[in-house]
Amino acid sequence: MRKEFINYFRNPKTGNTFVLKNEVIEGDRIKAGILFDEKSGRECPVVNYIPRFVEPHNYADSFGLEWNTHFDTQYDYKSKHSISQERFEKETKWGSDLTGQLILEAGCGSGRFTAYAADTGATVLSFDYSNAVEANYKSNGQRENICISQANIFDMPFEENSFDKIYCIGVIQHTPDPEKALKTLVRYLKPGGSIVTDIYLKSFITCVVSPKYIVRAVTRHMNPAKLYKLCVKYVNLMWPLARLISRIPAIGKSLNWLMLVADYSRLLPDADDATLKEWAYLDTFDMLSPKYDIPATLKTYKRWHEEAGLVDIDVHYGYNGIEGRAKKRVTE
Repeated sequence: MRKEFINYFRNPKTGNTFVLKNEVIEGDRIKAGILFDEKSGRECPVVNYIPRFVEPHNYADSFGLEWNTHFDTQYDYKSKHSISQERFEKETKWGSDLTGQLILEAGCGSGRFTAYAADTGATVLSFDYSNAVEANYKSNGQRENICISQANIFDMPFEENSFDKIYCIGVIQHTPDPEKALKTLVRYLKPGGSIVTDIYLKSFITCVVSPKYIVRAVTRHMNPAKLYKLCVKYVNLMWPLARLISRIPAIGKSLNWLMLVADYSRLLPDADDATLKEWAYLDTFDMLSPKYDIPATLKTYKRWHEEAGLVDIDVHYGYNGIEGRAKKRVTE
């Protein structure tokens, strides 16, 4: 990270600022060192240009494997579709010029949305709980207005009431307490600031008809590396049948998802077979591997927004199940 980004970080336990010591500098970047809270004595390492505020291994380890393996699979330049850009722009509706603003990306994964946030001209502080931050840094870490860190959504190393905008896409359902995660994010938003999140939909079809949650009772306890290999073998075995089923009008692609073969042929209509299979490897693993997968109903998700003190609330069905947009109340 660049040295000036230190000013954005705070000790999550005390709110104190950090100073840098034992640094290793390469060019204008801090490659290694320690962020030191002089008042409490807490030390947080900078490893491979990334400040780390959590232990190396945690409940999100499967996402680290997923996004370091598929570090650019969902990037638009790789898929030759604009699926990531369109999703970011349609979910946030923030426009293209946010120069001078400060954006928080909570749960960056491989960084498929990070670059689009940075393209607005804003300064983007992006973090993930897993070592997926390595993948994001590989793709986006050299950009002047992006700072990537490894942190916990429940214990964020930033100043409260400091961000103009916050987005958390594809993440909240994978935390142990989605309601707490949403309400924690709001604390870091400036009064009048905008927040955009989403969550999986809890419904009869998604939670009862789909076999995903039955299979997950076993797979979420498996070693991520072993499970990934198993998912690859399963997709390879089912692929010829899945491609045939995909051609069934109206229901074919949905049937493949029910068979736990991720089918993106609707969203990537011009993709070749190899690209669709790569996305199937990724998302079949993504369905089965997370430690937590806690969906919500539309009514519940809207209530969480209301209880968090948000206004201009727009909670609706969307790409990931349910999308939420809102602003933090301005107190007089």
